[in-house]
Amino acid sequence: MSSSPVPIDIRHLDQDQITEALSAWGEPAFRARQIWQWLWQKGSRDFASMTNLPLGLRERLQQQFVINGLVPDKSQFSEDGTIKNRYVLHDGFKVESVLIPVLDEQRFTACVSCQVGCSLTCSFCATGQMKRVRNLDPGEIVDQVEMVNAQSLERFGHPLTNIVFMGMGEPLLAYGPVMQSIERITAPDGLGFSPRRITLSTAGIAKMIRRLADDNPKVNLALSLHAADDAKRDTIMPINEQNNLESLMDALDYFYRVTRNRITYEYIAFNGFNDTLEDARNLARLTHRFPVRINIIEYNPVEGVEMEKSPIDRLDAFAAELTKLGVTVTVRRSRGKDIDAACGQLANKD
Repeated sequence: MSSSPVPIDIRHLDQDQITEALSAWGEPAFRARQIWQWLWQKGSRDFASMTNLPLGLRERLQQQFVINGLVPDKSQFSEDGTIKNRYVLHDGFKVESVLIPVLDEQRFTACVSCQVGCSLTCSFCATGQMKRVRNLDPGEIVDQVEMVNAQSLERFGHPLTNIVFMGMGEPLLAYGPVMQSIERITAPDGLGFSPRRITLSTAGIAKMIRRLADDNPKVNLALSLHAADDAKRDTIMPINEQNNLESLMDALDYFYRVTRNRITYEYIAFNGFNDTLEDARNLARLTHRFPVRINIIEYNPVEGVEMEKSPIDRLDAFAAELTKLGVTVTVRRSRGKDIDAACGQLANKD
């Protein structure tokens, strides 16, 4: 007995492919444009809701295709206003995204995931303790943005102002889906979001940084640096063994020369490991080839990890040394850590 073919997720098709499929049914080309608008501008996840399509076409679409949207599973609310959301994917796996409101600056940021788990094994990161199951589809990434945006509007009366690819997974190892999702998020016939308000964060894969420069989606780039010499970085980030600091600096230099887009170093301060004045001077030396701003981040505790966050006085002295050396520095206080929503804490915990 033969099994029925698995329906295709219509969001895996581009507009030309949808046009071709409808043409085989005798439908005019403008119907494909209408469907495209429903999928990517209006966020429809149900063919029945596409009310400017004939009923017969909606029924046929329902029979031939699916729309594998995210299903909200759980939300947690931090005392500081941060909201962590968990979603169930069509195959039962789960991912998390975070809404980070900064009310006094009217900044509302969605932190989105791009993979189920992560293949990198950064020693301080909860997601790095999970195995990578698969990349998210472009539609699953866009869904996170749409759902967090709706949440921001409902709770704070304000749409998203920023999007950061800093959730679960390494964006440059999910390159195709991430680039397609950015195209849909920024396109006039998509969400129309400015690419200048999108930041892609990477643990550091030199050849993919160069590819990102060549493709130039006009987004900002953040390097999760966390140590300013190879010996220390090898200890906490095994990816550095194949992508050492020299190769990363060359790639970032190329990225800046090609794109002129902003580069940020994310630097988690660990007590007694990377927070000395010598570490600050080493870090400053990595900022001279191209403009860089540095975000110094408080470490957020992860179960099973022995590293501790720098005391406030050490962290402030570290930042002051960088400022003295002419580096643009921001000390970023953790948000959402009471619900395991802060940097490095996303791991689908209950």
